[in-house]
Amino acid sequence: MPEVEIDIAACLERLRESERGAGRRDEAAARDLIQALYPLVLKLVRRHLPRRTAEEDLCQMIFVKLFQNLHQYSGAVPLEHWVSRIAVNTCLNQLRAEKVRPELRWADLSETQVAVLENRPEAMAESETEAIASREIVARLMEALNPADRLVIQLLHLEGRSVQEVKALTGWSLPLVKVRAFRARQRLKSLFQSLMQENRL
Repeated sequence: MPEVEIDIAACLERLRESERGAGRRDEAAARDLIQALYPLVLKLVRRHLPRRTAEEDLCQMIFVKLFQNLHQYSGAVPLEHWVSRIAVNTCLNQLRAEKVRPELRWADLSETQVAVLENRPEAMAESETEAIASREIVARLMEALNPADRLVIQLLHLEGRSVQEVKALTGWSLPLVKVRAFRARQRLKSLFQSLMQENRL
């Protein structure tokens, strides 16, 4: 099915006209505007918020802000630029909100997780239990990383993607991917060492 070209300026004018007139939003124009702007918003969300689990929610939040503040759009810049600014600021606010990351402590670990870290096979019933416990430890250590570090470790080491693929997915340059990956591995190693050091105290 061929893609229909949506006239963003016409949608915007229809929205403004409907709100000025009856005070009710033209739902068809709103849908058309969302359809036209969604690829841009999704691209920005994926670039600036490296957590794909909440990207749909974040896109929705951006469109809610767009419609709430549509009266502020003066037309001095293209609508796409104005929407991009809303999207980037919403993403940055979300990143700041995620800044508080849980700290993993030895006391927080289950018996099986402790057995895995202490390499005590007799304390584990079966190898599948060990694998699950290992994955849980990695997931909890990953939660303590900042979003960019978490993303680069996830893509490179857990999903097995190449540096080129990470560059394409994130929009980061090759040197930035490599530097972020190095620093993220160092932070992850440091978190793990702190956890093990805590056990020795």
